[in-house]
Amino acid sequence: MFALAPVPWGQALRRGAMLALGALALTACTTTPRTVSVVDRTTPARSTTATTGASASTPGTTPDGRPVSDAETYVVKRGDTLYQIALDHGQDWRDIAQWSALEDANQLRVGQVLRVRRPGSAPPVVAQNDTGVAQTAPIAGPAPIAPRPLGTPAPATPATPPAAVVVPTPPTVPAPPATAAKPSDAPGDRIDWAWPAGGKVIENFNETRNKGLDIAGTPGDPILAAADGKVVYSGSGLRGYGNLIILKHNNTYLSAYAHNRAMMVKEGQSVRRGQKIAELGQTDAESPRLHFEIRRQGKPVDPSGFLPSR
Repeated sequence: MFALAPVPWGQALRRGAMLALGALALTACTTTPRTVSVVDRTTPARSTTATTGASASTPGTTPDGRPVSDAETYVVKRGDTLYQIALDHGQDWRDIAQWSALEDANQLRVGQVLRVRRPGSAPPVVAQNDTGVAQTAPIAGPAPIAPRPLGTPAPATPATPPAAVVVPTPPTVPAPPATAAKPSDAPGDRIDWAWPAGGKVIENFNETRNKGLDIAGTPGDPILAAADGKVVYSGSGLRGYGNLIILKHNNTYLSAYAHNRAMMVKEGQSVRRGQKIAELGQTDAESPRLHFEIRRQGKPVDPSGFLPSR
């Protein structure tokens, strides 16, 4: 037999290291690699919902919901009458007929465009607080802090002065609101209103159900002009009003008196506050009453906010 020659110690270590490296290489070739996803957090995620544009504007409407093409014209719809259009826009029907060059006020065509404001006149001014748009203002941030070197003591805080002694004041009684005119009215539009009848109010103003006040009475009771004005309508051409009188007081206000038994004034006539213009009746109503309206720029408003207390 042959005897194995002894291997030097250093050479044995090198061979063992080489065998270990070879085994690791074989293991790496047979092991499935693992992947790690990379997330970029430097850019915030965008919303996937697209921003929608503003909806198309819709035309304005009269108090009864009929559309108006703009501030100066109105497009006739089925069932319209010139008298109702004039009432809804606070105008004399004769003026609308003249501005629109109508040959016959009783012959309106669906789709016909009428001028409901005097040519060249300025549109009504909307009060700033009636637009419904919230007013925004920038909010001031905290005051900047002046830098100072390290080790420098902070400035001394001034001593707080003693609180002032508050002397209680007696409560003030608020003055009753004025009913003769609204604050937004121009000085030339203010009116000294009076009650048109002396009976009891049996139905109050409601924007959807009743556009004025209903005042009970006995047939034949006097109906009085609530303010100075001009008769712009006297007739029975508006459905639901019966015998109706409309007075125009200025470029802002109209007043209407419905369900009369008899009418004592004619169109075009000037009347004074407190003058008898009709007799209370029951035409187109379920009981004897006066239906009284105040319209501001054609829109019905609550008469109780304008009439004096009684």
